[in-house]
Amino acid sequence: MTESIKEFTSKFGLPRLIITGFFILICIISVFVGLPFDSMLSDIIRRFGMYGILVLAMVPAIQSGIGPNFALPLGILCGLLGGMISMELGFVDAMGFWSAIIISLPFAIITGWLYGLMLNKIKGSEMLVATYMGFSAVAFMCIMWILLPFKHPEMVWPIGRGLRVTVSLDSTYAQILNKFWAFEIGGVNIPTGLLLFFLGSCLVVWLFTRSKIGIAMKAAGDNPKFAVASGINVDRCRIIGTTLSTILGALGIIVYAQSFGFFQLYMAPQFMAFGAVAAILIGGASAKRAKISHVILGVFLFQGMLTVALPVANELIKEGSLSEVLRFIVQNGIILYALTQVGGGE
Repeated sequence: MTESIKEFTSKFGLPRLIITGFFILICIISVFVGLPFDSMLSDIIRRFGMYGILVLAMVPAIQSGIGPNFALPLGILCGLLGGMISMELGFVDAMGFWSAIIISLPFAIITGWLYGLMLNKIKGSEMLVATYMGFSAVAFMCIMWILLPFKHPEMVWPIGRGLRVTVSLDSTYAQILNKFWAFEIGGVNIPTGLLLFFLGSCLVVWLFTRSKIGIAMKAAGDNPKFAVASGINVDRCRIIGTTLSTILGALGIIVYAQSFGFFQLYMAPQFMAFGAVAAILIGGASAKRAKISHVILGVFLFQGMLTVALPVANELIKEGSLSEVLRFIVQNGIILYALTQVGGGE
C-alpha cells in the first residue's frame, strides 16, 4: 500500500498533489461559507475553455526546444488585429468569428516565422529575450492602435482618434461559442461549443505532434545534436514550433474575447503569457517537456484555484482592503510557484 502511494505521488507529482488537495479544500470551504458553488463551477468550466488555447500555445514552443513562450503577446496582438479588421469590415455572428481567425492567420504566420528566425540567433536565452520581445510588441501596438485608420463607431473614440481600450463584441459575436449547444445541469452551465472548440484544438495539436514534422520537431527539442546527426534541420523545426505557438496565441485570444464579450487593447496583453506559462507548468510540464494532458490539467487547476480561492478570501476577510491583498497573493503566488518550475522540477 505504501509503495503504491509513493508510486502515485512520484508519477503525479507532489506539488500538483498539494495544489489539487488545496483546491478541493477551498471548494469545501466555499460551501460552508455559503457561496453559490454551482455558479462558481460554471465559471471554472467557462474559464477552462476560454483560457485553454492560450495555454495550448505553449506545447509546440516547448516541444521545439525554445521553452515556454513568454512572447505569447506576439500571437495575441495578431489575433487582436484580426478581430479589429473583422469588425471594421462589418462581419458579425459566425462570419465575424471565423473571419477574425482567418484574417489573423497571415499576421501570426509572418510574425511567428520572423520571431523564430530571431530565436535561432540567440539560442540559450530564448525565455529572457521572449519576455522583452512581448513587452516591446505590446508597447509598439499601443502606438499603432491610435494611428491605424479604423472608422467603426463601436471601436473608435467618439472624440479624437484611435481605438478604445475596450471594444465590445455584443453586436458581433460575443459568446458565440459559449451559447452553441449550451445546456444546464443542476444549475451548472455547460458551454458545449467552447469546450468542443478547445478540445478539438487539443486534438489537432496532438495529431500534429504525431505527424512526421511533429516527431522531427520534438526530436530537435529533446536532443538537438542527435537530431542534427539524424538529418533533421533543427533551426527549421524551431521556426515551425514558434510559428505554430504564435498562431495558437492569435486563435486563443479570439476565443478568449468572444467568451468575455469584448477585446482589450493597449497594455492588456502584456502579462497574459505569465498565466499561460504558469498553468502548463502546474499541469506537469517542464521547460523541455510538454503534453496535451499537462495543458488540460494545468488550465483546470490554475483557473479553478483563481475562481474559487478569491471569493472565499473575500468572504472570510471583509474588513478593509485585505481581501484584495489576498487576491493578489493567491494569483501571483501560483504564478511564482509555477515559474520556479521552469527548470523542470517536480
